[in-house]
Amino acid sequence: MTPTAITIITLSIIMGTILTMSSSNWLMAWIGLELNMLAILPIISKPKTTRASEATIKYFLTQAIASAMMLLSSTTNAWQTGNWDILELKNKFSTTIMALSLMMKMGAAPVHFWLPEVLQGTTLQTALLITTWQKLAPVTLMYMISNNIQPALLMSAGVLSMVVGGLGGINQTQLRKTMAYSSINNLGWTIMIMALSPNLAIMNITIYIIMTTPVFLMMKNTSMKTLQNLTTTWTTSTTMTLSIALLMLSTSGLPPFTGFMPKMLALNELITQKLTTLATLAIMTSLISLLFYLRIAYLIMMLTPPMTIPASTKWRNQNQKSQPMAVMIPTALFITHLIPAIPF
Repeated sequence: MTPTAITIITLSIIMGTILTMSSSNWLMAWIGLELNMLAILPIISKPKTTRASEATIKYFLTQAIASAMMLLSSTTNAWQTGNWDILELKNKFSTTIMALSLMMKMGAAPVHFWLPEVLQGTTLQTALLITTWQKLAPVTLMYMISNNIQPALLMSAGVLSMVVGGLGGINQTQLRKTMAYSSINNLGWTIMIMALSPNLAIMNITIYIIMTTPVFLMMKNTSMKTLQNLTTTWTTSTTMTLSIALLMLSTSGLPPFTGFMPKMLALNELITQKLTTLATLAIMTSLISLLFYLRIAYLIMMLTPPMTIPASTKWRNQNQKSQPMAVMIPTALFITHLIPAIPF
């Protein structure tokens, strides 16, 4: 891909997201999402493989359906109210369809089916882009209309996403699919608490994005693709391997790491609103997802002795780039110890 094409695609992705996040009209928000979607398709299909082509088609069809649902919702609302303003989404039918379309854009259950397959068929850099940057615009739109969405819909979708993310990640050996189900699980927490405290939901997704970014970058640097690859990373980069394990534990919400902070605040909000049953269910689903995070940390830290083996591995044959590691490792260590910043 030529530098000119890369520049145009990058600017289109950035401008599409910014246009959606800054617009107050449904048509402009839809145009931003479409610009974003069309720009990322060449990036997904860049590897000339059958899996990449399949992932591109799945991503395009899913996003096109979500965009059509979004247009249906906004048009129906404009027909009933005569208003295209995002904050004036008053029709209940339109609100439900819009919420489902945004969940499909993000990859939340029950319309999550495309996310694991797309991430498995693309590169780690593109998987990072899909699980982080591509969620900003839909989450912003859901934040803007959160007061109009029925709380029961958000909470039901949130709990379902947590269950699907937890159960789906247990049976995976591919790290990209594991990270996809991790994303679905975290989106469940974000959507569930969106009904009660939208600001807390934004904090939750922000912390998740900050924690996920160095994980994908380190996985790319060490060419980690399966759970089996995790057992041989200690011999080449002990610090980076330890950072990945800590980030996984932090993402799972295990105290005293940073990932525990938004979950504790969410549980506190649920109990304050007298939703003790929902809080208990959220804790139980969190324990399910904790299982595969602990498995990753166990494979990284406990199955391989911290010594250099004489055998030549594929990581030894690569030229490790020290500059990205110099940025990622301090960042990873910093974001795993933000628990004292809890606003209590």
